[in-house]
Amino acid sequence: MLVFVLSSMLGMGLGLRVNDILAPLRNWRLVTLSLAANFVVMPFVALALARVLGLDESMAIGLLLLGTAGGAPFLPKLAQISKGNLAFAVGLMVLLMVVTVAYLPIVLPWLLPGVSVNPAQIAKSLVLLMLLPLGGALAVKANRPDLAAKVKPLLDKASNLGLIALIGLLTVVNARSVLAVFGTGGILAGALFLAVGYGVGWILGGPARETRTVLGLGTAQRNIAAALVVANQSFDDPNVVVMVVVVAIVGLLTLMPLSRTLGQRAPAGSGTPVS
Repeated sequence: MLVFVLSSMLGMGLGLRVNDILAPLRNWRLVTLSLAANFVVMPFVALALARVLGLDESMAIGLLLLGTAGGAPFLPKLAQISKGNLAFAVGLMVLLMVVTVAYLPIVLPWLLPGVSVNPAQIAKSLVLLMLLPLGGALAVKANRPDLAAKVKPLLDKASNLGLIALIGLLTVVNARSVLAVFGTGGILAGALFLAVGYGVGWILGGPARETRTVLGLGTAQRNIAAALVVANQSFDDPNVVVMVVVVAIVGLLTLMPLSRTLGQRAPAGSGTPVS
């Protein structure tokens, strides 16, 4: 996870300029719809699926944590593979991460009375592992573009290898927990949650294919790191963490092939070029 997240953030930052990231976020309609999809629709979807499928309380809580946590570090990689708008993906990821830090402590105690959330703990992991590396790489790109061009290919390779290892290790290490979820409705709930998230993001992503793809993937793929911090910090029942991990695995195993298929079907020249 550390290798993938750090190499991804550094690699993305070395290939983009600050203005590239900010430009798509000046579309206030798209930003508003992105926030609504991630922080209004997805929590409601999590609650609705838990009730309809009759999930155990602990699994319902895990799904709700994912519904309220946006800004997945995997989004830029998914956007790159699907030939979506990479600059929008990075900007959206940062925006959703920042909002998540402020959003979780307000909304979770309201939805789950008695639960307290430490925003500093969530912010610490997101800032240290994602925002600071991204900001440092953007500074290098702005001041030493020659150095950025040399280092970026190495970081891209490390990111790809880290992602492959992460998918494999998550699946193998948590195989027993995943098998224990069979028959509880947890895996079905996770798959439906991801499918609805992608559909909502695609519909709200505007007329351009590149932004629709990114918002679809960004709404489906949740911020696993933030959800795990809250799950470990606020709940004693291990099934809360298990549910978060199960959805993470299902998400990686479904959204990666989906991104590749979208990239193969994209018109020639689609996506944001990375200099």
